[in-house]
Amino acid sequence: MDTGAGLGAENEPQKLFLLSLQGSVFNTWKPMWVVLLEDGIEFYKKKSDNSPKGMIPLKGSTLTSPCQDFGKRMFVFKITTTKQQDHFFQAAFLEERDSWVRDTKKAIKCIEGGQKFARKSTRRSIRLPETVDLGALYLSMKDIEKGIKELNLEKDKKIFNHCFTGNCVIDWLVSNKSVRNRQEGLMIASSLLGEGYLQPAGELSKNAADGMAEHPFLDNPDAFYYFPDSGFFCEENSSDDDVILKEEFRGVIIKQGCLLKQGHRRKNWKVRKFILREDPAYLHYYDPAAGGEEPLGAIHLRGCVVTSVESNPDVRKSEEENLFEIITADEVHYFLQAATPKERTEWIKAIQVASRTGK
Repeated sequence: MDTGAGLGAENEPQKLFLLSLQGSVFNTWKPMWVVLLEDGIEFYKKKSDNSPKGMIPLKGSTLTSPCQDFGKRMFVFKITTTKQQDHFFQAAFLEERDSWVRDTKKAIKCIEGGQKFARKSTRRSIRLPETVDLGALYLSMKDIEKGIKELNLEKDKKIFNHCFTGNCVIDWLVSNKSVRNRQEGLMIASSLLGEGYLQPAGELSKNAADGMAEHPFLDNPDAFYYFPDSGFFCEENSSDDDVILKEEFRGVIIKQGCLLKQGHRRKNWKVRKFILREDPAYLHYYDPAAGGEEPLGAIHLRGCVVTSVESNPDVRKSEEENLFEIITADEVHYFLQAATPKERTEWIKAIQVASRTGK
């Protein structure tokens, strides 16, 4: 395998920030010169170095993008090797990250299929204007009166609820003068998608987000998207069980956030993301690290009792703060812990309201 010298223009080293949390490389973020080869990623301390500081094998590896493990760092992606070592990379711009993600995924697929991988010339990265605040823009897009209207759209015998089309997003950005033209709107929409403010719905938009189109976001009336906390769901009349809507997901989301939950068997505590819905009243909980759409479980809240707890025999005295308990109509007990007394009170009040009004 080639090392750094004589790689040619296609494998010209490019600067990324590299971090490994497994102790095999670094334990802090370091700017490195990175090269994507047929079977791995090499990294160099200097662009002129002839030998790499190390190499990350791609065979059997998985890639996660966007990676949300570092809340304040944007444009991060993660490669997990077969030895379960996590390597984190941070690009300078959205297009730079997406280019690396696309090419790395292609390299992994070529290895799996026994094909030869040749990287295309890297496209020039597009820098987001410093004046763009994606979080503030997201809130404006969700404004009930002036934001993007959520619709129920039908395509391929499926009904997509609480979503909107790609061209509607670009129309809104242009009409609200958030961008100067549709091309710039496409860049901003891709940024919103890449950072999780928008989610793809349907095969067309999902394939584009996975790198199978020129842009991750599509300015297209047939490409559907939704806000992550909108209550989106898809239903159809076919035999595909994975898209048939469950009754418990029909409820409107009224609160969400992370809490500690005690397991019923081992009595251990784990961080879970909770989404509270009303009418019908359900509290779904997810593994925040997995990032999947399927919940780990659901608590039916109709007729439940929720109260604060000052002590729990299964919890050490030092860890008893901000506990509360949900007792369902079937007399199943759930112990949860908030981060602050205020947060505990907010959750209790929201669950009490949902339990009275929901089905």
